[in-house]
Amino acid sequence: MSIESTTPQIAALRECVERRFGRPLHVHADFLALVADIESLHRQHISESTLERVWGYSTRGYDRISLRTLDLLAQYAEAGSWDGFCAELRRHGNTESEMFDDESVRTSDLRVGDRVRIGWQPDRVCTVRYLGGKRFIAEECVNAKMRCGATFSCLCFQRGRELHLDDFINGGEEGSHPRRYVVGNRHGLTLLEHLAQTPDAAE
Repeated sequence: MSIESTTPQIAALRECVERRFGRPLHVHADFLALVADIESLHRQHISESTLERVWGYSTRGYDRISLRTLDLLAQYAEAGSWDGFCAELRRHGNTESEMFDDESVRTSDLRVGDRVRIGWQPDRVCTVRYLGGKRFIAEECVNAKMRCGATFSCLCFQRGRELHLDDFINGGEEGSHPRRYVVGNRHGLTLLEHLAQTPDAAE
């Protein structure tokens, strides 16, 4: 059995794992260290490449995550199991589970041409347009290091959580190597609006 990688609860599980681990996972060495920590605590093996796909660090495309992987990560996060973790989120109805329903935008729900406006502290605002294939391009950027013309891949936007952008190339940096870029790493996204294209624009 496997779960869609865009399921918002997976983003919450990643945060819980990082809190238990003691730091965000940003480079290959972090995933190697997490593999060792999981093996030391639970006597179970999980490859760093699997973890990198869960965190979107790997450039290899994937759409689903195995239940075995999610169970092991939930166990590491002291939630018992994936089902137990999701049940705990539902019990906190006015926090994470409510946000999953009302304050997230999944890339899989977008049409080509749809726009998403995002903002984060202190005063950053960007509007990005969906190109298809999980790719976006920035069209408006205010007070942000991200510039117009920046392109990236993303699976899900969530208010209140940091946003991980994969294969990021900033506007005006043609020819540079794609990298991972994180926005809102202190307080997460403070603004999230799905701006669906109008029928006239779609024609």
